[in-house]
This record gives sequence, C-alpha cells and structure tokens, in this order.
Amino acid sequence: MRVRVSAVCTMMATTLGTALVPLVNPIGAQAATGSDCGQWTATQVAGGYGMLESLAFDGRGGMLLSEQALTGTGGGIRRLSADGVRSTVVPEVSGAGPISVIGDVAYYTTGLSVQSKLAKSEGTIASINLGTGVIDTIAVGLAQPNGLAKLPSGEFVVANDMSDDTRLTLVRGGAAAGPYSSAATSTNGVAYDAARQRIYVSSTFDPTTAISVIDPARPEESTRIELPGFGPLNAADGLSIGPDGMVYVALNVGGRIVRVDPDSGHWCTIAENLPLSTHVQFGDGPGWDRNSLYVSSYLGTVTRLSPR
Repeated sequence: MRVRVSAVCTMMATTLGTALVPLVNPIGAQAATGSDCGQWTATQVAGGYGMLESLAFDGRGGMLLSEQALTGTGGGIRRLSADGVRSTVVPEVSGAGPISVIGDVAYYTTGLSVQSKLAKSEGTIASINLGTGVIDTIAVGLAQPNGLAKLPSGEFVVANDMSDDTRLTLVRGGAAAGPYSSAATSTNGVAYDAARQRIYVSSTFDPTTAISVIDPARPEESTRIELPGFGPLNAADGLSIGPDGMVYVALNVGGRIVRVDPDSGHWCTIAENLPLSTHVQFGDGPGWDRNSLYVSSYLGTVTRLSPR
C-alpha cells in the first residue's frame, strides 16, 4: 500500500519549553519553519515479521532486522534483501536489540525483553562477521541493553530505559565499566557522530522528550534538544544520523518520525501515522535507496520514507 505523508513542522510552544535547553552553555535556536522537511512519501516494503526492534544495512545488499518474540525467546537477526528474499543471519537470539554495522562486523545486543527483566537475566553485546559468519560475544553482564554505539576508542556505550539505572553505560574490556554520563536518563536510541565527535541519545519515559548531545571528551556536559509532547506518549526510540548530518528519531507511541538539527535545535516531523516505530536508517548498499529513510516497527513492518 502506498500513501502520501505530508511533512508537519511545528513551532515548540512555550508551555512545553524552549526548542533547545542547554545544560551548560546556551545555544541559539529558532523553531522550524513549515518548509523545513518538505514532503515525504511512505511505502511499506515488508510486513509479517515479529516485533522488530532495530534495523541496519550490511552494505552487501541486505537489511538486517532484530526480531523479537512476545515470549522473549525465538527471536533472531534476520536479513531482507532488496528483492524481498528473507533469511536468518543469527537464529534464536533472546531479546534481540539494536544492530550496528561497522565494516564487516554487525554488533547487536541481547537480553532486551520483559522476560529477561523479570528473570534478572544478563544481557550481552554480540557480533557476527558478515564475511565469515563467525559469532562472538563482546561483552556480558549488561542490564537490558538497548541503544548501542561504538566509540573511536573501541569502547561501547549502551543505553537502557528498563533497568534500575537508566543512564548510559560504558562497556570496556568485555563488561560494564559503570555509568558513562549522567547527562541523560531513560536512555534508548544512541548514535555516535564522527563528523561532530558527539553522541546523540534519546529519552523515552522522562516527562520531557529530549535528544541529548554529549561530548565524549566531557561526558557529564551536554545540551538537550527538547521535543513537544509528554515524554511517555512520544516514547522516543531508535535514532540515526542521516547523510545530511541531521538526527532522525522514531517516536514509538507517538507514531512519528522527526528530524532534528543537532547544531541549531531546529526540528520537524517528516512522517506521521507510523505506530510503534522503533528505529530509522537511511538506505545503504546495492538495491537500497540512499535518499530514503527506512523505518522498523513493533508491528513487524518495514516502511520506506522517500522525499518528494
């Protein structure tokens, strides 16, 4: 089914806070204008999966999908080719979380499920070499690992919004090395911006929906870009950095995809009516449109958003 999605760009109301609320130094920002996002068209490219937590591109013509099951077991890392062929890359992954592809290696987390939380099971960071198929465990002993980003140092930062401590966690030497930063809580989506040398992280259940911008050299210092609406009713989820340097974030409960300028704090909505969206990523590799944003969802769908 093909539907047209008109961009909806809204000025942040003063009752919901300013567009950019800094924790350290003020950064000037103005609200987005109505033409900032243009118009995008939404096309469903896949359906019928279980709960999809995340997606990434392997650079070899495949889209990788982390699929969860309601029972907490029986999930896996799936692959969808550009011509629609489905396969499994890693079977039987319990609580499959976000995927991050760096070179020939796809990193992903495990143990992200309600069942894992109730059973107090430990989560992990695992990897698969896309060339050889070799699977490895990178880190253990993590609590509900959700968002995942690898830093230039080789360390990882992991987000979580379901454990007792919802700050970012630093992972070093195969295990959690403690909180990475107190600048953001109820953390979910994470991305490292190599061009700006900044970490972006979304908050899910805090009263205010925010994208925190963290400097790895001073992780306790950050700026916050606030989005309108009550946090849990937005439920900001996975995010990524587009080829234009903008941050794109899925609002899970809100059913919207939002584009944010991390420098100015300008934001706009590029698509609505996409319920339970979990992650967004621009196409990469043979057969996938590099100008289109692909969206996964807990409804088991993948949607392509293309600018008109």
